[in-house]
Amino acid sequence: SNLVRPRKGIRRQPMTIVITAFELSPDGGKGLARDTRVRWALEEVGQPYEVRPISFEAKKQAGHLKFHPFGLIPTYEEGDLVLFESGAIVLHIAEKHPGLFPEDPDVRARAITWMFAAVSTVEPPILELATVKFAEGDKPWAAERMPLVRGRIVDRLTLLSDRLGDSEWLDGEFSAGDLMMISVLLRTRSSGILDEFPNLAAYVARGEERPAYKRAFAAQLKINATVQ
Repeated sequence: SNLVRPRKGIRRQPMTIVITAFELSPDGGKGLARDTRVRWALEEVGQPYEVRPISFEAKKQAGHLKFHPFGLIPTYEEGDLVLFESGAIVLHIAEKHPGLFPEDPDVRARAITWMFAAVSTVEPPILELATVKFAEGDKPWAAERMPLVRGRIVDRLTLLSDRLGDSEWLDGEFSAGDLMMISVLLRTRSSGILDEFPNLAAYVARGEERPAYKRAFAAQLKINATVQ
């Protein structure tokens, strides 16, 4: 036979996971860049990974656009698999490794629903606030628009706060749904809006206390400290 059979006792090495992150994050590595979500997910499931830092110039060039068609971060590479969009990457990690999705298929489906709610319902008005403040702050109508944008965030967080109540997590055990929601809510802290909802602030704090989050945060901060 011409077949080459692998020798007994030899295992295939798992493929190295590589993610991209900003070479110098706009927030100075304080956990707001979206690679934090992916780092956190990988830490929760105990998967090692490498980081390829991307500069603001490089992310719009062809080399990076083949990984992310919109020239953003993060991306995820594992062998021939290339993914973009932080939510999709976290979903893949949660599906592939135990630790972020419950075994019950119905509870898993609800966790995925919360992931979509985080990025589709809660995050858009929060991102709009950053746009008004930083990208449009010099426009004559910015001051008038700010209360409207802030009001939309408060409306969303009021309903989320009511739903969470005094529960520890959104639906039983911690899941990828909580990971994505907490990552989104972290963006409201600097505006002071999060402080208006004590149960949500406590919910975010519980997420930050998880050892996996602490490791992810420290890793991102270290890259930025090294560059600076």
